[in-house]
Amino acid sequence: MEAKRIRAPLTDSDVKKLQAGDTVLVSGVIYTARDSAHKRLVERLAKGETLPVDLTGQILYYVGPAPAKPGQAIGSAGPTTSGRMDPYTPALLEYGVKAVIGKGSRSPEVRKAFQDFQGVYLAATGGAGALLAKKILAAEIVAYPELGPEAIRRLTVEDFPVTVINDIYGKDLYEEGRKNYVIY
Repeated sequence: MEAKRIRAPLTDSDVKKLQAGDTVLVSGVIYTARDSAHKRLVERLAKGETLPVDLTGQILYYVGPAPAKPGQAIGSAGPTTSGRMDPYTPALLEYGVKAVIGKGSRSPEVRKAFQDFQGVYLAATGGAGALLAKKILAAEIVAYPELGPEAIRRLTVEDFPVTVINDIYGKDLYEEGRKNYVIY
C-alpha cells in the first residue's frame, strides 16, 4: 500500500481522508510539545488567554529532541509516550489542533475527542529517533525556551513517516491489531 502524503497545517478535509492503518508521509511545519508545554497551553486556554503559537490546524509532535550536532537541524527526535498528554489533548483538539504524533495507546476520552473535534492520532516509530531526525530540515524554539528539551519548537519536516492509529471514524489500529491474536 502506498503512503498517503499530507502537508501541514491540516484542514478538516485532510483529516477526513485519513483512516486507521494508513501510512502517511508528513511535510510542512509541525510543532513539538510535551507534558510541561501541554500543561501551560491548556492553563492558558482555561483562562481565555491566547496561546504563544497559533496551533489551529497544526500537528503536535510529542518529542523532547536531543541537541543538534554540527550540521544538523536537530538531534535524535523520537516520539515519547502519548498517554502522558491525555489529560490535555481534548482541550487542544477543541482549540483546533488537527493531529498529534507520539507512541502508545490513548485513553477512551481522547479517542472520543478525535471524533468530536475532527483530529487524528499518528504514531511514529519508537527507538528510531536518529532516523526520524533526518526528516527534520529545520528546528526553531518558538515558546517556553526555559523548558529546555520540552520547549515548543517549530519543525520543518519532509516525508516524516507516521501511521494513523486513531481516526475521526472511531477506529483504533491497536485494537484492530489485537483482534488478530488469541492469547491462551
